[in-house]
Formats: sequence, C-alpha cells, structure tokens
Amino acid sequence: MVMKRIVYILSVCAISLSSCSELDLNPLSTGSNANWYEDESEVVMSLNDLYREAFWPKDSESYSDNFQSRSNTNEITNGTINSESSMVETRWKNAYKAIGRVNSLLANIDKAAKSIPEASLSKYIAEAKFIRASQYADLISHFGDVVYTEGVPDLAIASALSRTPKATVLKHIYADYDSAAMFLPTSYGSTETQRATKGAAYAMKARIALYMGDYAVARDAAQNCMDLKVYQLYPDFAKLFALTTKNSVESIFVIPRSVEFGSCLGKGGSPYLDNAGDWMTRNPGCYAGNNPSWELFCSFLCTDGLPIDESPLFNPREPFKNRDPRCTATIVEFQTRHLGYMYQPHPDSLKCYNFNTGKYVTNNDSRGVNQYASYDGIMFKKGIDDSWLTSGNKVDPDKIIVRYADVLLMYAEAKIELKEIDQTVLDAINKVRARAYGVTYTQTSAYPSVTTTDQTALRKILRTERRVELANEGLRYMDLIRWRLAEKALTKPSYGMLDPADLRTKIIKTGLWFFPEVPSIDEDGLPDFTSMYNKGLIKLLAIRSFDANKEYLWPIPSKDILINPNMTQNPGGY
Repeated sequence: MVMKRIVYILSVCAISLSSCSELDLNPLSTGSNANWYEDESEVVMSLNDLYREAFWPKDSESYSDNFQSRSNTNEITNGTINSESSMVETRWKNAYKAIGRVNSLLANIDKAAKSIPEASLSKYIAEAKFIRASQYADLISHFGDVVYTEGVPDLAIASALSRTPKATVLKHIYADYDSAAMFLPTSYGSTETQRATKGAAYAMKARIALYMGDYAVARDAAQNCMDLKVYQLYPDFAKLFALTTKNSVESIFVIPRSVEFGSCLGKGGSPYLDNAGDWMTRNPGCYAGNNPSWELFCSFLCTDGLPIDESPLFNPREPFKNRDPRCTATIVEFQTRHLGYMYQPHPDSLKCYNFNTGKYVTNNDSRGVNQYASYDGIMFKKGIDDSWLTSGNKVDPDKIIVRYADVLLMYAEAKIELKEIDQTVLDAINKVRARAYGVTYTQTSAYPSVTTTDQTALRKILRTERRVELANEGLRYMDLIRWRLAEKALTKPSYGMLDPADLRTKIIKTGLWFFPEVPSIDEDGLPDFTSMYNKGLIKLLAIRSFDANKEYLWPIPSKDILINPNMTQNPGGY
C-alpha cells in the first residue's frame, strides 16, 4: 500500500521522541495522541523534540557564490535540482513533520491544561506557534505556495489537500509570530537554555517579511526586537564563532550542539558538524575541500570603505593588507599561524613551519606539494581554531539561526527599500561595521563609517555588508534569491589558481602573485574575473548554472505530486 505522504506528515498518529542532552531531561518512550499530552512533562518533552537540528535547516554556503570546492558543483550551482532531489524531499518532509507535531500538540494540549499554570500554558502554546511559523516561513521562502493546515486532517482530507497561496500563508505566519511574541519571555535567565523568546519571534518575523518584500512589516518587527534592549553585538567578531562562545549576547535564536551527547539528540539531523576536516587545512591532516570563493574574498572592502577596484590601498600582490578586519577573521591570511602551522599556499613554498614542534615540515597546503590543496589558495577561518583539531572530525558550535547583527542589517535594509533613510539606518549599519574594527560606532574616525543617504549607494553598501558580515552562515543563497541576483551571481564561473607549472611561469616569474590583476566590482557588488581568465592568468574551476525561469523556487517533491491529484508543481519543476 502506498503511504500517503501528506497523511504521514500532517496526520500524526504517533509520536516517537528521543531524549536530548539539554532539551530532554528525561527518557521518553513512544506515545500516541490517545495517551499523550496528559501532563506538563509530556507537553514539555514534545516541545523539546521540536528543537532538534533537523527541523531548523540552513541553506548550505555551497549553494552560493561565496563557496568553492575544487572543481565541484552541486544541484543548486549546476542547475540540476529537481523534484526527486533528496535536498528537496528532506526540506519538505522535515518541515511538515514539525508542523504536524505542533498541530497535534495544540489540538491536544487541553488534556494537560488543568495541571499547568496559566502562564506556563500560554508560553508552551506560544513556543509551538513560533515553531510552526518558522517551518511555514522556510517552506514559502523555498517553495512558494505550500499546503497549509493548522489541524490534524484525517486520511480523506489529507490526501486531497492543495497548495495555499504564499500570501495567505504569510498572514498566518505573521499571526503565529505575533501570538508567540505576546507570551514568550524576553529571556529564560540561563545561558544553558536556548529556546524561542520574544526577540526570536520578532527577528524571525522580520526575516520572512524581508524575504517576501514586505518591508514595512520587516522594519517594525526588527525595531521591536531592537527595542527589547536584550541583545547586543558581541565585542569580538572573530571570537563570536569560536567553540567556546556559546549562546552569546548576540545570539537571538540558536540550536545548541553537542559532540559528547550527540547520540541523545534524536534522529533526522546531525547534532554536530561531522565533516569538520573538509573545512580545515591539509597540514594538520585534514582535507581543505571547502573553500571561500574568490568572489567572497574580493568583496571585503578596504579600510577606507572602498571596494578593491576603487581603493588606492588595495595591493593585489598582498591582498589581505588594508582590508576590513572581517577579511582576515573569515579567511586565513597568508604567512600567518593557523591550526598550528604557517599557512602559505605559494607553489614554491614546499616547506612550512610547524609551531607545535618548532620545525619545518612538508607544506601540504601548497599545490606545489599536494594536488588537493585549496584550488584557489584560500581557506575559511571563521570559527575554526585549534580546538577543532581534537574533535575527531566532529565539532559542536552553536547553530546560529539568527543573531543581532542580522537584525540590525534587516532593519536598515527595510528602511532603505522604503526610502525612509535616516540616521537610524546609518547607525544600524555602522554599529555592525564598527564592531569589526573593535570600536564603537560613534568613533567615526576609527573606521570607515557610512554617511551617504543615497538609496542606490546604500543598497549596494548594505548588500556588501550582509555578504561579509554573514559569510558562511547559510544566508547568502536566500539573499541572492530574494534580490533576484541569483541569475547573475550563480551563472558566473568559479575561478582559481593555475596549475603549479603554469603558476610558476605565468604568475610567479612575472611578479604577479597572488592576484595578477585587480578584479572589477560591478554595480551589484559582484567581482568579475573575466579579464584575468581571458589573458590565461587564472584557471576555470567550474561552470555555474541558474535558470531564472524555474530555479527561484524549488520544485515540489515528485512523490507528493504523484499521490495527490490536487497538488500542483512549480513552473519548470520536474
């Protein structure tokens, strides 16, 4: 018998939950709607399960132009995403699993209502609505119109559900976030408890409103979050992402991870990064497979606030000098210590210094030694430090869903698009930028503060600021989608260094290392390497592809189309 997928997802007949390291404090056996939700502990454990990582997906940085992995592409960047892609099915299925469990909880919570204090009951309902709103927000941002229900439909109804226009779903999302914000606490008073808060409801509402181009709602929601006076920018940008920095003052909503208690975090998602070696350099024995793109590298402004093709401070031979501090906090600078070794990808640097032994060793991060060293010569540094080396290829930084810097930039963007450009817009951007320089935003002579009030100029500044501030945090892809820039950014080729022999003859001997030229930056803040490539000075690594006619929305999973006659496919979906 063919399983009805929507029935499986929405008509939740049974709940199977696993105990969690911090969220589930007691073991929980299998229960069903008939005998579950009888007391407060069962309600709490049901909510706890909804904080598992699988229900809080983030788009991979590899979907965007911030990322390069040797000569590889994926279903997004090579334009082959389709209705049978596992990423499509998993995103859709997990969202509806969570929605079904929320709906089941809300439909049955009256069973336990008599034993729960009124304030606690209101908070639990608010948490559930926050989670449901977040699931639907993720769905409409990726799939457009989706199946919407607040109930637990029976077999006959569920098998015939059709898609609800996203504008209608958006109204329900707003209502759930508003209801959540009314009853959620501003804080739980503990750094060990990371759950939905009033600020999280406002921040997530601002995000989906911004994604949908509903700028007035985004502005107000972001303002509400800021007005709580609960969050602030963590003073050290580089340390914000360290393994030792958990649930910082900047964190608004995060999913905690734990290597130690990983087996307790439930099925459906990794409780830690289990491919840490792909993000680390080769000298300490890792793989260097996941790299920042040259496009990202060249997007960091110079310390005068100008892009590299306009600033007299930029030297393509020393590309890390005179750059926004977030450049060297995000990307490993040449000739600096990283993971116990001096990092230098120069093809003639066949040896490098091992700080742990005080000796020179074979430099596996040079393609002159190892063919699998970074193809574009650069590596991510953001959040990656020596503590990763003792993890057995598993690390557990907080999974940051939304942080305060993002809210400040969302507020500024909404106001820019509404043509409500005032000092609060400049302050919001400058607070984020000044933090990178280690100064307060009022110290305008100590960093390149933003002063222009021109909408076009501010839009470009804001978009660049988001790119460099939020790099490798899973937000670039949706930024490209909502700005309708994916068809431009994701059709640009991915470039890297020439092979070692050509590097030596065309670049090293002619004094052109590292960048042979200064790439131009276009009106959308996107670097262009065409000139260097046409002169044979860099290598084409991969061709990206993006079809604007069909890829701004993900396709609906094919299984749901096949079993439900009322389910329609997105344009171009197959």
